[in-house]
Amino acid sequence: MTAVATATVTLDAGRSTRATAARITALGKRFGERTVLDGTDLEIGAGEIVALVGRSGSGKSTLLRILGGLDTASRGEVSVEGRPTIVFQEARLIPWQPVVRNVALGRPKPRNRRADEQAARDLLAEVGLAGRADAWPLTLSGGEAQRAALARALVAEPTLLLLDEPFGALDALTRRTMHELLLGLHEQRAFGVLLVTHDVLEAITLADRVLVLDEGRIAAEVTVDLPRPRAAGAPAVAEYAERLLTLLGVTH
Repeated sequence: MTAVATATVTLDAGRSTRATAARITALGKRFGERTVLDGTDLEIGAGEIVALVGRSGSGKSTLLRILGGLDTASRGEVSVEGRPTIVFQEARLIPWQPVVRNVALGRPKPRNRRADEQAARDLLAEVGLAGRADAWPLTLSGGEAQRAALARALVAEPTLLLLDEPFGALDALTRRTMHELLLGLHEQRAFGVLLVTHDVLEAITLADRVLVLDEGRIAAEVTVDLPRPRAAGAPAVAEYAERLLTLLGVTH
């Protein structure tokens, strides 16, 4: 009988003092007979923004969910220093709770309702939603809902923020505003980021490194050596986009 290898996952709930936010080694994931991840290696530095791109079905979201503890791997090792939190494409707010209570739910160790709500209100102020703290989620615009979801993730004081196409459903102007907000919060808090996206311009605008996932492995890595802010229409950004599209097999 062939032994089935399993993944070893290590989570350190304390604040990270190391230079690495997360590391995966020889990660494998199967769904029945289908192999999604096959010996994937990845390291995210503390305070680094890494974007992950690839064709649909290449395993990007699966990798992110494993890092966030929402899925298990079939084999390999996963190590996350500190606390990971996730923001999805849908805000996933509870409609029968006001915005402030939705954000307070992100607290990893609830103290008491007053303290949790105060922490939530502080975060809502940081993301520009101080005046919407007591609103109901269904009254929020798409951009406001994603700001609330981001606040809920950050109220946990994560060392690793996992973003699964959180800006994909937003209009261009709102998306640009969210990019600026994310970069501002990242500069203040210096958490590691893994951004899953189909948008190569978004990846180049935000990330320090862009990784291409193909056939279950990291097939290419592109370091984005450009100062921020990066305008999507700048010639240097266009050159990086052309390079990434070529790596993704997109031809003109």
